[in-house]
Amino acid sequence: MTTIEAPVRSTPLSIIPHAPIPTWFGIGGGADRLAVPADVAQLAECLRIDPDLRILGDGANLLVDDEGVRELVCVLSSQAFTGVRWDDRTGVVRAGAGANLPKLITESVRRGLRGIEGLGGIPASLGGAVRMNAGGAFGQIADVVRVVRGLDRTGSPLELARERIAFDYRHSGLDDLIITEVELQLVPDDAPALRTKLKDVMEYKKSSQPLADRSAGCVFKNPTLDRAIPGIPGSTPGLRVSAGMLIDKAGCKGLRSGGACVSERHANFIVTAPGAKARDVITLMDLVTDRVRSEFGVTLTPEVVVWRRTA
Repeated sequence: MTTIEAPVRSTPLSIIPHAPIPTWFGIGGGADRLAVPADVAQLAECLRIDPDLRILGDGANLLVDDEGVRELVCVLSSQAFTGVRWDDRTGVVRAGAGANLPKLITESVRRGLRGIEGLGGIPASLGGAVRMNAGGAFGQIADVVRVVRGLDRTGSPLELARERIAFDYRHSGLDDLIITEVELQLVPDDAPALRTKLKDVMEYKKSSQPLADRSAGCVFKNPTLDRAIPGIPGSTPGLRVSAGMLIDKAGCKGLRSGGACVSERHANFIVTAPGAKARDVITLMDLVTDRVRSEFGVTLTPEVVVWRRTA
């Protein structure tokens, strides 16, 4: 295997008070305490300090309420959590939870390894992508996961093979596991063909999603219907239907709350303008949920994770 990241040297754990929490929305409160553990040992130390700590990934699927959070926030950005090892012969990739998913996708295509090119355009850390089973029309991360390693809330190490993980649509069942490393099983293939596939995926997303605006991607999960809905194509009982289509047909495109707005390009995106508050987005999510429920009798479930201050 080839290691593309140098080994890390541990340093004393430092906890930063009153730190901002960067998200793709570009708004929201901060952390009362924030740490950047240098390795797994320091992450375990963080768990001893606060077993309820929160892990901050890329911030792409996250909204932090304006009041911020009291729990210790850990950022897995040190080399111990971002290193990647590639085996081009077998297609096995062993990567830290903090590894950047778009960079992994680009490198896998360059090496001619098939399996995650369909996730192009999804901004996430690898750990965050696995935790929510990130995906879209062209596949999901669960399709290539081989092994997940991490710590439970007591700091004890766990290793879970793919068959022990309850992957489902935008679900992994790993909410109580602090993911530290993931093994992916990719397949050696033709690099030029993979580059073409990735280009096609990105062109599709650029044409249909407001990628240049400040947002957190799709706000709501596609709901599974219990009945057919007149006027909604593909609304078959037991199957999922596009949340964006329901939001659009409920007349929500362009709906505003303060500095937040439902995108005119894709109704399942909420975009923010300078001066927006997290409360604007939360209020708008509630308004959209109410309209869709009133119009179609369907209750939308958020895909965006909202961090709120606890007592």
